[in-house]
This record gives sequence, C-alpha cells and structure tokens, in this order.
Amino acid sequence: MSSDLRAFFDAVRPAVESSLDSLIPAKTTNPSRIHEAMRYSTLGGGKRVRPCLCAAAYSVWHEDWRPIIPVASAIEMIHAYSLIHDDLPAMDDDDFRRGKPSCHKQFGEPMAILAGDALLTLAFEVIARCDGFPPERLLKAIAALGRAAGTPAGMVAGQVLDLGLEGVPITPEQLERIHRSKTGALISVSVWIGAYLARASDHEIEHVAAFCDRIGLAFQVIDDILDATDGSNRDEGKVTYPTLHGLERSRALAHDLMQGARQAIAPIGPRTRLLVEFCDFLENRQH
Repeated sequence: MSSDLRAFFDAVRPAVESSLDSLIPAKTTNPSRIHEAMRYSTLGGGKRVRPCLCAAAYSVWHEDWRPIIPVASAIEMIHAYSLIHDDLPAMDDDDFRRGKPSCHKQFGEPMAILAGDALLTLAFEVIARCDGFPPERLLKAIAALGRAAGTPAGMVAGQVLDLGLEGVPITPEQLERIHRSKTGALISVSVWIGAYLARASDHEIEHVAAFCDRIGLAFQVIDDILDATDGSNRDEGKVTYPTLHGLERSRALAHDLMQGARQAIAPIGPRTRLLVEFCDFLENRQH
C-alpha cells in the first residue's frame, strides 16, 4: 500500500470506529443483549475497506471527507450483518471471525440472527437521517445500497446462488455471478455512493460505475488467489477462480480487471489518485 493510501485509510478508520461507537446503542441500553452482540460483531476489528473506499471516492470531489463518515459507517454495518449471517450454522457454519468466536458462538444463534437484522435496518435509518446531502441524492443512495444488499444481483442473491450450487459443477459464468453479487456488490456500491453523494456529474458517475463494475469482481478474484496460495484453506471445498481457471489464468483475469478499473476513471483526472492506488494495492495484496 502506498504511503498516501495508507495515511488516508489510517485517518478514516478511527473516524469510522468512533462513528459506529456512537451510532450503535450502548451495551447498557435495553434490550442490552442484542446491543452487546451488535457491538461485538462490528467494533474493534476489520480492515474497514468498504467505508474507506466510500470516503476515498468522496474525497475525489471534496477534500474534507468527514461528512460522508455516517454513510460509510452504515455501509460497514451492512458488511458486519452479512458476516454474522454468513457464519451461521445454516450458512457457512464458521465458528470464528477475525480471530474470535463468531457471533452465534458467543451469543447463540437466535441472538446472532437478530443482531444481523438490527444492523441491517439501523444502517438504512442512519443514512436516512444524514444531514448535508440533497434528499433526492440520499434517496437514490439508499436505493442503490438496498439493491447491493438484496436481490436480484446483491449479497442475498449471491448467497442463494452459492448455496444452490454447492456440490454441483459450476460454470465460469455462474461463479462470476456469485462473486459479483456476494462480495462485489457491496464493494462497488461503497465507491459509487461516495462519488454520487459528493455530487459527481452524470458523466463522471458513468466512469465511476465502470470502475466499480471491475473492482468489485477483482476484489473477490484476488481473495480467491490469496486463499489458494497462503495455506489458510478458508474456502476449502468451494469452487473458486483458481480451482476453476488455475492460478495463472486467475492472476491474468485480476490484472485485466484492475487495468480496466484504472482506465475507467482515468478521464476524471489526477483527483482519483487514491482510487488508482487502491487498484495497485489490491493487485499486489499478500494477505
């Protein structure tokens, strides 16, 4: 990661953490158990990639990125909700998340389901209450985030496809659709919302959308590559890009996607430097 990108992310992360801490009810607020579960699964961990990307996109048009932090924090809540539900026994059945027991192991399955539900709904409340943005833009951002979190091409759809194709041969087209929906949709909309609420022009938004389309898929392709090469076996038994295409072809696909992303936002100019640097970081990720 370049020094500028690292410095930016290092500045945004604590702002997001502080925002989440203030937005999620305290553990002492009744009903206290669910608030404890929400905070357990959201605060004090994670790379905060999605809110950082949202802020980076916003900063292309506004040097002061702080007004977007509540929106970026809401996006992180939706990410946390998705991880809680992904870990459930009925889904991926993972006992650990970020080095500690997953939410359902710590609080029980019913409370984990409700904590995820509460984070998802709180996220939309937070965005709807945001000041400083035109109501019509907030409404469109809420709609875009709803699509990214749901169906037919959002996270819920991706999980449905993933579950439905377990144990059966998967085509490259099906795998791409799963990745674009399950992981790529929220990555993509994080950037798009940052740019859109920054009042990027219609022409600029077209370039941002093309950037988002490529970076969302690339994020998961590169994650698949890392899982195949770091010995973690996180996706053992699942079909991934390396198991379907091989490592070299997967690396070539990721490189092409990153090149396409860089080219997509090049017409906006040097202000997109942080987004371009994120492409460089993503392509050279080691963990």
